[in-house]
Amino acid sequence: MSSALTPLPRLLVEPIVRAALLEDLGRAGDITSDAVIPAEARFEAVIASRQPGVVAGIDAAVIAFDLVDPAVKVVVERGDGSVVAPGDVVLRLHGPARAILTAERVALNIACRMSGVATATAGLVAIARQHGKAQIVCTRKTTPGLRALEKHAVKAGGGSNHRFGLDDAVLIKDNHIAVAGGVAPAIRAAKAHAGHLVKIEVEVDTLAQLEAAMAEGVDAVLLDNMTPAMLAEAVALVGGRALTEASGRVSAETVGPIAASGVDLISVGWITHSAPILDLGLDAASV
Repeated sequence: MSSALTPLPRLLVEPIVRAALLEDLGRAGDITSDAVIPAEARFEAVIASRQPGVVAGIDAAVIAFDLVDPAVKVVVERGDGSVVAPGDVVLRLHGPARAILTAERVALNIACRMSGVATATAGLVAIARQHGKAQIVCTRKTTPGLRALEKHAVKAGGGSNHRFGLDDAVLIKDNHIAVAGGVAPAIRAAKAHAGHLVKIEVEVDTLAQLEAAMAEGVDAVLLDNMTPAMLAEAVALVGGRALTEASGRVSAETVGPIAASGVDLISVGWITHSAPILDLGLDAASV
């Protein structure tokens, strides 16, 4: 978890939140709140955690209330990266009741989702740190349109970010190798094409492929679906000449032995594509 987590720029987050609100409001807006709640009604509420975990997506939730009505006053009690227990208040809200209830679901959808990502990441980070130096990193297996928020949530949970997109770096994977005719031809073609600031990583699943990659020289190697024993051999073979990244079948049960192999990075897809949400709820303030 990071207490000094740099927030995402509002310029980046607001369009995501705005699109979610437009999806929810549809053509006629919140017809329930408009019908049931008097226009002048005020409401004091809190968003609190119902489970232990790490919160994220809180800045986005704040933006949701602000976009519906800037008159809603929001106090952040626990921001992105904060560890929470059941009952801990994350946000305090005060203002027009209609606006708070209209923004509620979008704010919670985003905050619950991102807090789930952060919590899942934090769990793996804690185990990995007990067994080695490896950093937990995310992948491009993200929800379309939510990549920036999900990758930020990974950082909130103490993890690190891999590529944000296809234009970040060269990552030569198994299908690239198959079409290019082998590890060496693929690496040579990448070096001929890439600019001098572009890093090159290659995926390998055998030690023979790893030897071929190291003979050509790359910045990082992605060691795919290797056993912990094989990973340790791969780390020894690389000998510090490139970053070593393990991937495949990473879970709370396997991450410790993987980290103990000595790899630098462990990439995990499920922390962004299928982490369970952290249950947060909005209720009337009791104090």
